[in-house]
Amino acid sequence: MTDFSPTNAEPAEPLTRRELRWRIWQQLPLILLLVALWMLLWGTVSPLSVTSGVLIAFAVTSALYLPPVQLSGRFNPFWFALYLIRFLGELVAGSVKVSWQAFSPKGVTKNSIVAVQLVTRSDIIMTLTAITVTLIPGSLVLEVDRHKSVLYLHALNTTDESAVNALRRSVHSVERSLVRAIGSPEDVANCRALASGYDGRTR
Repeated sequence: MTDFSPTNAEPAEPLTRRELRWRIWQQLPLILLLVALWMLLWGTVSPLSVTSGVLIAFAVTSALYLPPVQLSGRFNPFWFALYLIRFLGELVAGSVKVSWQAFSPKGVTKNSIVAVQLVTRSDIIMTLTAITVTLIPGSLVLEVDRHKSVLYLHALNTTDESAVNALRRSVHSVERSLVRAIGSPEDVANCRALASGYDGRTR
């Protein structure tokens, strides 16, 4: 009878230099996101906030067990620049829209909780999509179902089904922009298929 007790377990082999570099590269997007979140919390970009954010990010990723962020291995600067331009445009448009709703005689008449099924299974794209949608005024991500790739959003002034469908199309458009920039070829093809045959319903 074989003894599988921990005392007889073989010690783990030390990581090679190449494996160590790959593990750091996998964690890099998470570290960058943590640094960005730290600076957003402080509301300032300065050498002190960047340095402290980097130290906090390395402390969190070292002390806590976090799964490595899987990268697609591709980056398209053109599509990433378009994503940033689009985000800034929607940020301004969303601010104007919410301000108009707040001061209009009708105000905000109806809000909704909307589930949006994403195409990608990538944690990094799912996270960036949720952050982007949350930062654009008018909607807020309440919960993320990581296993099913579903975002649950609280949306303002969704008075009918067409407004709900428009919100879903907007979220899918943000996801598609990110997939074109950093997603895998498979995700690019899936997003293109969804855009060509989109019917406005949760898949």
